Amino acid sequence: MEVPDHEKFMRIAIQLAEQNVKQSAGGPFGAVIVKDGEIVAQSPNRVVTENDPTAHAEVSAIRIACQHLVTCNLEGCTIYTSCEPCPMCLGAIYWARIDTIYYGNTKIDAAAIGFDDHFIYQELERPLHERKLKITQLLPEEALIAFKLWQSTETKTDY
Repeated sequence: MEVPDHEKFMRIAIQLAEQNVKQSAGGPFGAVIVKDGEIVAQSPNRVVTENDPTAHAEVSAIRIACQHLVTCNLEGCTIYTSCEPCPMCLGAIYWARIDTIYYGNTKIDAAAIGFDDHFIYQELERPLHERKLKITQLLPEEALIAFKLWQSTETKTDY
């Protein structure tokens, strides 16, 4: 297997970010997912165009890669993203089992232009009852039924 051209793939992610701004399509973010030296997905930030606050470039690229590869497990893949992933995107990258992240701008660079996710990191450190977003557990006994069903089913797909 040949070594991937990291700078080439990062430049594509950066181009996606630039084009998104030039086309007034949304935030200055782009992501590319590569497997075995080939691009399997690429996406700019689609929050504005899709009216979806979860449609960050990384999450959108993960969705495309999973559809293209017909799997929810992206082991063996590398993601190139124009900016250090936010907490949501980082979580999605971990859940997708992507092997490596390369990024351009830092979260500090993003904060300087209005994309500051530091408050999310702070909130995650707080006990549930001290968070700004009210969070209350409700019907835990009933909710456990689905978990028990999952544990006992023989047809489950581990992911």
